[in-house]
Amino acid sequence: MRNIKLTIEYDGTVYHGWQSQINAKTVQDIVADAVSKLTREKSSITGASRTDTGVHAFGQVCNFFTETTIPADKFAFALNTLLPEDITVKKSEEVAPDFHSRFSTKGKKYRYLFYNSTFPSALLRHRAYHIFYPLDVDAMNRAAAYFIGTHDFTSFSSTGGSVKTAVRTITQACVERDNELITFTVMGNGFLYNMVRIIAGTLVEVGQGKMDPDTVPDMITALDRRKAGRTAPAHGLYLVEVYYDDSFTTQGV
Repeated sequence: MRNIKLTIEYDGTVYHGWQSQINAKTVQDIVADAVSKLTREKSSITGASRTDTGVHAFGQVCNFFTETTIPADKFAFALNTLLPEDITVKKSEEVAPDFHSRFSTKGKKYRYLFYNSTFPSALLRHRAYHIFYPLDVDAMNRAAAYFIGTHDFTSFSSTGGSVKTAVRTITQACVERDNELITFTVMGNGFLYNMVRIIAGTLVEVGQGKMDPDTVPDMITALDRRKAGRTAPAHGLYLVEVYYDDSFTTQGV
């Protein structure tokens, strides 16, 4: 059996997230169906991140086992003829038998997009969170810096996740403006359920002046979800890259 790794980009607008669900359209099911059609085998697809409904990805990673002799790099070309236009395989490669797209991860990079303008964008309505009031990016960036390091992120996690510990290490966090687009980028060794979206929502309240950026450390140590800001909507969130070595600790954002 060969172990094939896929790097996938998708627009999550019409999908109920990555993970397979009963009576729901998911990215995992669509990809698994395409792989089964191509290989003529019943395929089990494992994904690196269980992105939620409406969340997008530039670099989701998944893997599957197959007995076919199709060259590893040709899977991308073949699968893209079977997938809808909002899902694209960007790369396919053969990996070691013990590679697991989820359990082998060392870190992930996420990006959250805000569209900061008086009027909404027709083109970005499903791809960026529209904020019509002015945002102080310098204050947001100062707040974001407090998340760097190893912390218990209980205050920035929604109920519903199943993890043994809420301690995570964030290696990079920054906020940048490019005209109307404001981008929050964060990298770390792992993320809790809705963690990036809650941080993003907190940064919005900082940018609006409702929260002082220097109160973020108190939010973290409180271990109380009620102390942090609101949860930003899913459609502004992107899984950018999944790391399988420690390069994420040294890369800039």
